[in-house]
Amino acid sequence: MDLRQLAVLRELGDRGSVTAVAAALFVTPSAVSQQLAALQRSAAVALTERRGRTLVLTDAGRALAAAAADVATALARAERAVDEHLADPRGTVRVAAFHSAAATVFPRLLRAGGDAVLELADQDVEQARFPALTADHDIVIAHRPDHSAPWPAGTSVTPLLHEPLDVALPVGHPLAGRAELSVADVGDEPWIAVQSGYPLLGSLEAIAAAAGRPAQLRHRINDFTVAAAVVAAGGGIALMPRYTAPVRPDLVLRPLRDLHVARRVDALVRPERTLRRSVSSTLGAIRDIASRLTEAADRP
Repeated sequence: MDLRQLAVLRELGDRGSVTAVAAALFVTPSAVSQQLAALQRSAAVALTERRGRTLVLTDAGRALAAAAADVATALARAERAVDEHLADPRGTVRVAAFHSAAATVFPRLLRAGGDAVLELADQDVEQARFPALTADHDIVIAHRPDHSAPWPAGTSVTPLLHEPLDVALPVGHPLAGRAELSVADVGDEPWIAVQSGYPLLGSLEAIAAAAGRPAQLRHRINDFTVAAAVVAAGGGIALMPRYTAPVRPDLVLRPLRDLHVARRVDALVRPERTLRRSVSSTLGAIRDIASRLTEAADRP
């Protein structure tokens, strides 16, 4: 049994003839007869019988038609519940983000208010694992190096930031007084790098290739707050994102003038979840936060 067959049986009980059912459903009488025959094959008792030239319902057919009305009512109730869920601005929205984005975006998102109930989580994962996080989170703020492969098809992607990566130095470093640096300037410096498989490592490898010698990877630290503290303590230099790096008075950021390194920060969402008003409004708030971060960083 399927819903269409049950609907045809119900219409026959209400309208009294195959011809009337066909006219009401904008199909041919033959199509109506085919649906009734398919329904009959799934039933253990006769659902219809002939009375002269008219096809009418048996007692079993009338019982099933009444049940079909209940099914239609339940289906309408379910559809209304889905519509109300999609339209509810107060629904729970689960947002995940990598560490530096979480530290920057989450407080601003909470201060922005809004009707949605937020559940926030920091997720520091390898680049390839970000799309899978959309199974458990409504919005996933992810990052990947500039010019890397795009996120997999089937994931809705909202660009948030195209964020330059600068060289972080302690304020007392000999290079800290320069407005810009070259790859030759930093080629022999000890680096604080991320773990293998994480997005920023490719950018550091590009710097090493441009310098013509391997980078000296002294420490492996993923969290920018920890890395910034190690840089400030003289443990090496590091690549830091321009808009979302932790702000410290004992740290300076300097751009590379002869090599552009940057990352793309995107919001990943399963397409069906964008239909929820609470998710779309939260995504809009995150997009506004990212826009203000860019404007503030570019302001003289």
